[in-house]
Amino acid sequence: MTTEPALYTCTIAHVRTAPRRYTLRHRTYMWLVDPDHPPRLPYLLRPLARFDPRDHFTGDRPSIRAGLDDFLAGHGIHLDGGRVLMLTHARVLGYVFNPLTLYWCHGPDGRTRCVVAEVHNTYGGRHSYLLHPDGSGIARAEKTFYVSPFFPVDGGYRMRLPRPADRLDLTVHLDREGGRAFTATVRGTRHAVSTAALLRLALRHPWSTLAVSAAIRVHGIRLYLRGLPVQPRPDHRTPETTA
Repeated sequence: MTTEPALYTCTIAHVRTAPRRYTLRHRTYMWLVDPDHPPRLPYLLRPLARFDPRDHFTGDRPSIRAGLDDFLAGHGIHLDGGRVLMLTHARVLGYVFNPLTLYWCHGPDGRTRCVVAEVHNTYGGRHSYLLHPDGSGIARAEKTFYVSPFFPVDGGYRMRLPRPADRLDLTVHLDREGGRAFTATVRGTRHAVSTAALLRLALRHPWSTLAVSAAIRVHGIRLYLRGLPVQPRPDHRTPETTA
């Protein structure tokens, strides 16, 4: 298992099939890093990629890995020093929005013990799902966290989360009573981390995570104007979920 950080140029698509079909698609880039060994960038490039523990889990641990380990320990899981691969957006010029961060968690023998899916919504909430994918990389989880204002907190996720290699190929389905309501896909190509590669992506996708957050809000306004009813947002924090 390689531990070298990587960049993935991505196309992210959201396809809503109920109650009205609607598609959102945008291009961006993501990082694959070992949170124990984040990339060491030249000083002038550091504002373009910062991995801050405040942006993950409870936000009050000294490192991202410490936050992950605390979450896993709460579910009785200990990696015993095994490595972690994290797929995420980095802070860019002080701003980050991470709709989905994934952690592939391994034991000392290199075998995957679990996957953690950390979900953030546009209201500032975050929630983590503990997943145990089967041999084909498929995991399921009951939906327990409010994400879209047009879907209530019901149904379940079916996720295909193979560990990234030369290609990134992730799929998340939301199934509700009556059928599949939503599908998100992330397709990408791996690139070695270099000054030239990061500058090229930063210029091509300036304020990348701010653009993602803004796009979600703009498309939400469009859906609202098309008559989709807004579902009430729970005012309580949901428990972490195991699947």
